Amino acid sequence: MEFLKTARRRSFLNEAIYIALNVGLAILLMFIVRTTESLLPAFGLVLLSMWRIFAVRPRFWFANIQTNLVSTIVSVSYVVFLYNTNIANISDSQVFIVQAILAVLYAAWLLFLKPQSKRIYVVAQAGVALFAGITAIYAMAYGWIASPVVLLVWLVGYATARHVLSSYDEESHIMMLSLAWGLVLAEIGWLAYHWTIAYRLPIVTNILLPQASLIMLCFGFVTYKSYDSYYHHQKIRFNDILLPLIFTVGIIGVLVTAFNGV
Repeated sequence: MEFLKTARRRSFLNEAIYIALNVGLAILLMFIVRTTESLLPAFGLVLLSMWRIFAVRPRFWFANIQTNLVSTIVSVSYVVFLYNTNIANISDSQVFIVQAILAVLYAAWLLFLKPQSKRIYVVAQAGVALFAGITAIYAMAYGWIASPVVLLVWLVGYATARHVLSSYDEESHIMMLSLAWGLVLAEIGWLAYHWTIAYRLPIVTNILLPQASLIMLCFGFVTYKSYDSYYHHQKIRFNDILLPLIFTVGIIGVLVTAFNGV
């Protein structure tokens, strides 16, 4: 009986430490960006927080990096969002409120969504990484040449596809399908680079939401539902993708025809 009490106390202590470390990471990243007004120190802390990836023999590093790409994309995007908010032409109180909301969302990602392993949560993780990653790329890349933008978009596509496919028994084709999806997004990313449209957010109108992130997320949703249908039925059943397809076409149609502000 005493052993059970001790184990329960240790479990509670471990859980409390886990929560404190993750919440502390979200707050510390916000503090670093606010005080230094630079991306590099925050990126350094993100890299330091991933020490477990390299706490194995070097031959396992590449596999660990691939496995943690989605989490890395979300963390890097969080830092970019903090930085962009910090340099936005808005009041300091608005900056703090927006950054506090971002910190809460990032802590929720770390505590609730990231640790989940069921397929529905894995797909949600990939969706968050896709949306956040593309948004962060176009938020920072307005002065870049096209090549690094397309390469980063490809990386986000590859990482998110691989993350979803890893929840299926798709060992033989996971690399090929992930590379193919990365190529599809890279092509969309190249078009979006030359025709960038963004939407002003309410309240903080100086912060823009790229249209490309919404379109790619919709395409990703339809692609996932198509693959899921094929995986279970050895063909893509029209009934399985009808509603996602209507939703995606409707969203993209509205974005392209009705909202074209920059």
